[in-house]
Amino acid sequence: MTEPKRVEEVREAVRRKYAGHALQVARGAGSCCGGGAGDPITRDLYDEAQREGLPAGAVAASLGCGNPTALADLRPGETVLDLGSGGGIDVLLSAGRVGPTGFAYGLDMTDEMLALAERNRAAAGAANVRFLKGHLEAIPLPDAAVDVVVSNCVINLTADKPRVLREAFRVLRPGGRFAVSDVVVQGRLPEALRRDMEAWAGCVAGALEEGEYRRHLEEAGFEEVEVQVTRVHDEAELAEATGCAAGIPPEGFEGRVVSAFVRARKPAARVMRRPQCGPPGGEQGS
Repeated sequence: MTEPKRVEEVREAVRRKYAGHALQVARGAGSCCGGGAGDPITRDLYDEAQREGLPAGAVAASLGCGNPTALADLRPGETVLDLGSGGGIDVLLSAGRVGPTGFAYGLDMTDEMLALAERNRAAAGAANVRFLKGHLEAIPLPDAAVDVVVSNCVINLTADKPRVLREAFRVLRPGGRFAVSDVVVQGRLPEALRRDMEAWAGCVAGALEEGEYRRHLEEAGFEEVEVQVTRVHDEAELAEATGCAAGIPPEGFEGRVVSAFVRARKPAARVMRRPQCGPPGGEQGS
């Protein structure tokens, strides 16, 4: 079990970074990925067709490592939850895909991001969207509330990942889908880097090793777990993302850091067969 002090330490480091980014976007001071500049892990994720019609603030605030809505196979009428929704880009894209009969929730812990997301929702005129304040370890929705859980480079930022995955499983309906983009380690990062809060907020130090990710999903109850690598990050990208150029690759690290699309499914509800009365075929004993 992750120590409460560690959980809060990680949350505060992440909160500071993303609050600052939200305020920067609100002031119109630049974008992390909208124009192809900025953090190498988060840039160039949405093509022009996907960005068309979205508020500029939603695109500018994006700090993801993929585009889960493009691969989640969202269908009209479904309910979607985005874990760590930031400025709302994936929530708005999801809302468009599920249509007026569907609904999209966004969950975030940072007030500044929630305020920016609500402005973007209003600018987009999205009626089938609601943003919630809370932590991924305690999702403020009832059991079996959504059909799909998406997330974009946020689960790696949390300190208690097994609990996050158990919560995602809880809020999914039977047969529901887990479809997230995340940073994943193929290998094992040294503990010194794991303890670096700047590297954690930069989406690297908190990344799960691929085998651990699969195991935590299965232990939460998921099946059909799949990890698909979408991008391998080179030394220059990792140095820029973590702010520790002198230590990349970190001493003792053999492996690679990747962006990946992680899929899983909550088992469908089993149909209980009514027990037969009497012997098979309706014959009665003499």
